[in-house]
Amino acid sequence: MDHDAQLADTAETDPRPQSAVSHGAGLSGLVGVLVWIGFARHYGMDGPYSALVNVAACGLSMIVWSLLVDKVHRNPSTGIDWSAAKLWRETLDLSLTKLAGLWATWAGIAVIYGAGRFYWEGNFAFAMWCFTNAAPILFVASIPYVLWIDRYLVEPRDGAWHLGAWLTGQAGVDREAIYGHLRAWGVKTFFLAFMLAIVPPGFGNFVRGDVASVLRDPVALSGWLVTLMFLIDVAFATVGYLLTFRPLDSHIRSANPFAAAWMPALMCYPPFILMTTGGPLDYHPGTSDWAYWFQGHPVLLALIGAVLVGLTAIYAWATMAFGFRFSNLTNRGILTHGPYAVSRHPAYLSKNLFWWISTIPVLTLGSMVDAARATLLMAAVSGVYYWRAKTEERHLKLDPDYRVYFDWMTRNGLVPRLFAKLRG
Repeated sequence: MDHDAQLADTAETDPRPQSAVSHGAGLSGLVGVLVWIGFARHYGMDGPYSALVNVAACGLSMIVWSLLVDKVHRNPSTGIDWSAAKLWRETLDLSLTKLAGLWATWAGIAVIYGAGRFYWEGNFAFAMWCFTNAAPILFVASIPYVLWIDRYLVEPRDGAWHLGAWLTGQAGVDREAIYGHLRAWGVKTFFLAFMLAIVPPGFGNFVRGDVASVLRDPVALSGWLVTLMFLIDVAFATVGYLLTFRPLDSHIRSANPFAAAWMPALMCYPPFILMTTGGPLDYHPGTSDWAYWFQGHPVLLALIGAVLVGLTAIYAWATMAFGFRFSNLTNRGILTHGPYAVSRHPAYLSKNLFWWISTIPVLTLGSMVDAARATLLMAAVSGVYYWRAKTEERHLKLDPDYRVYFDWMTRNGLVPRLFAKLRG
């Protein structure tokens, strides 16, 4: 039996588990991003408002696709029964309790943002501008939304309700539900601010790029295309943190309950990031980059640049595959398609390969001690991402769908099988 026949036979006898997100969701978002980027470049719209429109174009395209084509609002996993609407008076008290819990959560978030001085400096100031202007709108819009959705929810007493019930002294409070609610909003609080902070810089840099000049230089061209890949990644990630709604089936099923998972994740983002300049895992001193080491060799520069663009494309694809469900430290449905049919952690794998190839830490501008130190520190950075992967799996394995996917990947995934062979 030839290789193609073996693959076909495997696909029939051991089919890949169904993914919670369709290919079309991510592709529709990509179309929205590319159309707006083209429009923005044509008219020179490189500012922060244009960057926000780019995020909106990504999200709206996916919403339209997901509702009209995938019909995600009808998924049983939404917890919604559209055919069994309750009367307003039956759910009014419940909804008011939920609003109390929701508004108390937002008040706590406002205190956190207000107390953190770094949130009002640098790029984060843009995120705070967004939140400050959006807050009154969200406050008002939350009232009709909660009153409406509670009429259709099979179990409307979620974490927000339990928090509101605890605050108002009602019976039947489940503390675990409150903890889960706070963890979910903790994820959104921490990561959404960061995503909004980095939306304008990458978008502006790509829109302002001079095609004529970058086409003459393989290093500049690869850098420009890498910027595009990160622009796409950030747009999808930002949308993911914004659109956590049951009617879209994009709500957070659970936020990671393990402190051992939060630690490595927070290490990779400001203000706790360890890999930043001067940080304990800063591997850059004594090193340079691939453009320096291979200067004067245009063919090598072009080949390595293409590899780096390809790795960043895989990284962006891994985020795009989530559609509007991307989020760190959460379970919002199990993905099995796209790069997740090859590796359980394609983003971490491609990102770390990018760093190793782009820096080549064994080469040094200083001493051999510098090279050894840079190599060890970069290995430690990769170790942090390995730690993240394992602790994320520990959380996701609480979901039987992920256990099915994990076992299938062990049998069929290209990267897991490769690592299994390397281990002997």
